[in-house]
Amino acid sequence: MTITIVPAPPRGSEQEARERLVTEQVEASFESSPDQRLKEVLQAVARHAHELIREVRLTEAEWEAAIEFLRACGDITTDTRQEFILLSDVLGISMETICVNQPAEGDVTEATVFGPFFVDDAPRVELGGDIAQGAAGEPCWVSGTVRDTEGSPIPGARIEVWEADDDGFYDVQYTDGRTAGRAHLFTGEDGSYRFWGVTPTPYPIPHDGPVGKMLEATGRSPMRAAHLHFMVTAPGYRRLVTHIFVEGDPLLASDAVFGVKDSLVKTFTQHGPGTPTPDGRRVEGTWSQTTFDIVLPREDATTTTTEA
Repeated sequence: MTITIVPAPPRGSEQEARERLVTEQVEASFESSPDQRLKEVLQAVARHAHELIREVRLTEAEWEAAIEFLRACGDITTDTRQEFILLSDVLGISMETICVNQPAEGDVTEATVFGPFFVDDAPRVELGGDIAQGAAGEPCWVSGTVRDTEGSPIPGARIEVWEADDDGFYDVQYTDGRTAGRAHLFTGEDGSYRFWGVTPTPYPIPHDGPVGKMLEATGRSPMRAAHLHFMVTAPGYRRLVTHIFVEGDPLLASDAVFGVKDSLVKTFTQHGPGTPTPDGRRVEGTWSQTTFDIVLPREDATTTTTEA
């Protein structure tokens, strides 16, 4: 297919005025919206989308290819696979939205992408329990505390944790109905928590669909840096969705969804076979250990209000 690039019109020309008039007409069409926030968002979407078209001189063939790409994203989306969220992730839109809504402040733990593999009603384990539940991988002891911004412990905070196994798959990606590599637990009176999981390993995001084809066409890797998911909630505190990453992982600089933040990169100390574990558990082979201390802000700490 041959595509002819359309040159940009000279500034101040009649053609430039025609092009900008379309944008102005679309923006004006939303002026009577009774929802002022919806009006603001849609006008901005139109304005920036039109500016993109003018900047790259989008051809009609490219427009058709974009429509076909979006149609394919819809076709492959199911209850367990959301290709549009995947697209948002690989374009950095998900992370940018998180950055805007949960700005870094003081020593508050930074948030990152939610990911597509969270499942409600994960089983509960007691402090020191095993979330792996048979998931393949090297045993890993994870511990830390949950505190507020004043340094006081938050007892009874709910911690949801989930991760891929050593083969790079989450339990929901198997067809046998297993529950493994996920659980929830509650912090103790001193705000502490601890559990056994498996040492995180890198894995690819689903790349057998249109988003994967886009990555391939642009020479980008579908690989995610090794990580362990956390979601932490406590009454009166802002919900935290985050990961921790493995120090030294060569994929930290090229995570497919841009989820890595320096503050979330942790040391996973390796221990040899037979090395005593913190809870006396007997581990035949190697195992690792890491610490992740969490700081939650009050729910209203960064709340702002705007008047329509």
